[in-house]
Amino acid sequence: MANQLIAGVDSSTQSVKIVIRQAETGELVRQGRAIHPDGTEVDPAHWKSAFDSAVKDAGGIDDVAAISIGGQQHGMVALDENGAVIRPALLWNDTRSAKQAESLNSEVGGNQAMADAVGSLLVASFTASKVRWMAENERSNADRVHAIALPHDWLSWQLQGGKDFAQLFTDRSDASGTGYFDPTTSSYRRDILARALFSEREIVLPKIADHATFAGVTTQGIPLAAGAGDNAAAALGVQAEPGDVVISLGTSGTAFAVSTTPTHDSSGAVAGFADATGRFLPLVCTLNAARIFDAATSILGKSHDEVGALALSSVPGAHGLSLLPYFEGERTPNRPGATGVFSGMNLSNSNPSDIARAMIEGMLSGLADAVQALVDLGVDVKRILIIGGAAKNPAVGQIASALFGRPVLIPPAGEYVADGAARQAAWALSESAHAPVWDLGKATLIEAEPTPHVLEQYRILRDATVNW
Repeated sequence: MANQLIAGVDSSTQSVKIVIRQAETGELVRQGRAIHPDGTEVDPAHWKSAFDSAVKDAGGIDDVAAISIGGQQHGMVALDENGAVIRPALLWNDTRSAKQAESLNSEVGGNQAMADAVGSLLVASFTASKVRWMAENERSNADRVHAIALPHDWLSWQLQGGKDFAQLFTDRSDASGTGYFDPTTSSYRRDILARALFSEREIVLPKIADHATFAGVTTQGIPLAAGAGDNAAAALGVQAEPGDVVISLGTSGTAFAVSTTPTHDSSGAVAGFADATGRFLPLVCTLNAARIFDAATSILGKSHDEVGALALSSVPGAHGLSLLPYFEGERTPNRPGATGVFSGMNLSNSNPSDIARAMIEGMLSGLADAVQALVDLGVDVKRILIIGGAAKNPAVGQIASALFGRPVLIPPAGEYVADGAARQAAWALSESAHAPVWDLGKATLIEAEPTPHVLEQYRILRDATVNW
């Protein structure tokens, strides 16, 4: 691998990022990015055009020896027999299929039966739920479905020409978010897909590629690695090992752990996904993370760093002010129709500092619940690492450590989903049994005095709003 370059891509909800790195050392050579359109349903053509723009911004990829695509998980890309997109892709954060998820869970035999079948209780985010929604609400579209892909599958396919269904591939990590794939056996549950689509006809699904080998070749002749779902790619990028819990603060907030054993949580709190190394990735997802910061900047008229500074100038608990941050509904707990709630507001805490503190505490309290859900399921937690755009805010590490009651590590800022895809491409290129180990730089250790009363204040509000 000496002196060879590899490319890693993060095709996320909001944008596409590409990093070009040295395969052996991981040294960043150059990078590029482009924006995706807003919305919970998107024409996938935008992903390809944004990818092309990001490649141009990065100075091209003609000199790379391999490439891998990491992408937003769950979405539904429905294709007809000619490979054309039937309708705009429904993204993971589209909550219209919540009732369909409940129906599928019941039809398969209940919550435990579904968790046993695919590792997770279905919610609106899962592809199977979206397939059922289409089958019920857009029957003519459902009848045209010949193949179903996920965002990273579809983009990898486009890089191969997007014509031959035999070239359509995915990996365990992304497939495990469909709701019709069993990560324990690494096989599709076509019976669940048939139930979702109300059809027994054979649907083309992406073949499951090995995580450490090449699965295709681009039209430019560049070998394509298997790719991964965004969280699995991030775990690979941050070089997480069993015992590590990674908190990712992107559009959504996720807490996930690398595990050697699968999980089957019938409560729906923990999704039993696969990772990008052949192991498992139990994960808790909240819909509301970095955008709570965006809302705070809008409400307060301050920059992200200024919001963080205001929060640190307040006190834990924000003088009794709490935020339930369900601005876009919520996935964990499963409340797709919920809205945000400020509680405990009075004249003394109606000020920028307490509002900033309450907003950040509200966002992070949901993720403290996520870590606890992993612990309750028996997941070993030795270290907590926080990544994502919001991780660099000066208030996040301090408040997170206080809420989690543990020290936290903040790795150096990086595009860890794209980095994980790049590391996977380097792994396939090396033909080694193990992924290359790169020097990521020194992580910042933060340890704050625990504030259990803040979590208690938040949880009282969370539980009081169940029937709102």
